[in-house]
Amino acid sequence: MRRILRTGVLALTGALVLGDTIELKDDASIKGRIVAEKSEHVAVDVGYTILMVPRSAIGKITTPKNEEEAKDPKGENATPPASAQLAGALYQNPGVLRKESTVRELVSVLGEAVVQVRTPGGLGSGFFINEDGYLITNFHVIESETQISIEVYHNRSGQLDRRTYKQVRIVALNKFADVALLKVEDKDAPKFSWVLLGSSDALSVGDRVFAIGSPLGLERTVTEGMLSTKTRQLAGELYMQTTTQINPGNSGGPLFNLKGEVVGINNMKLQFSEGLGFAIPIETVKYFLEHRDAFAYDNDNPSNPFRYLEPPRRVMLTTGKSALPGSGGEGK
Repeated sequence: MRRILRTGVLALTGALVLGDTIELKDDASIKGRIVAEKSEHVAVDVGYTILMVPRSAIGKITTPKNEEEAKDPKGENATPPASAQLAGALYQNPGVLRKESTVRELVSVLGEAVVQVRTPGGLGSGFFINEDGYLITNFHVIESETQISIEVYHNRSGQLDRRTYKQVRIVALNKFADVALLKVEDKDAPKFSWVLLGSSDALSVGDRVFAIGSPLGLERTVTEGMLSTKTRQLAGELYMQTTTQINPGNSGGPLFNLKGEVVGINNMKLQFSEGLGFAIPIETVKYFLEHRDAFAYDNDNPSNPFRYLEPPRRVMLTTGKSALPGSGGEGK
């Protein structure tokens, strides 16, 4: 792979326009346009082909926009504008190595993207993953519900403006992973603030994390803790265990690292205990989003977390035999 990457760089000498720069760990670099970012590789359009660069070989990714933001430390961890999103992507991965900040600094930037999810049966939390109103929450927050409303606190010139959106569509559900994808479709809905999806695999035990949510209906509540373990097995599933305080109402809300990236979805705690919260790893959420067609919500079968396609039709061969009665064919 390393030989292929070097060949691609040499072949572009003098012919490539300025774009994204991928610096490799062996002191080589690639210039091109990043067209997709996955958990295991980055796809780069270098003009005549698309290279799949393993993340393990990447040292740093730099874009012209990132170079401008580097001049403004306060803007480095700000929520990226729509132009930073890849065309056709439902969510955005961090494109560069981001610096850590304090929880106080991050909350003022990220809080607008965290919402309260209300149904007739209760409430939970959620967060926007793009400006078009797509948001993530837990399946159990909206289970058996179709009347869903989203409460958002918009920042208007330093003042918080609380708005409720009631035209909310269920896009996809995964009951077994406890994840749901919703979309706000109110006609007067603005462009929403959104958050980056980071990597839970990159976390280490002891790393600081924090949550924003609505425990017991107390919206915009912030709690901080540390990652206790990355692989706690419960009911056959792996969860991240954290000392971050989690209570009913936090379900579906984001768990952030100190770079302001979502690394998990808060979804449960042990009863009669403190400091024993659990979150779904964000890699599980990314898999759900990338395969959302398989989990598409079906109005005709709302209790089913999967969507089944029609089986392929059998091709009727032309023979001298009569078709079976009721088969739709015609006999000779």
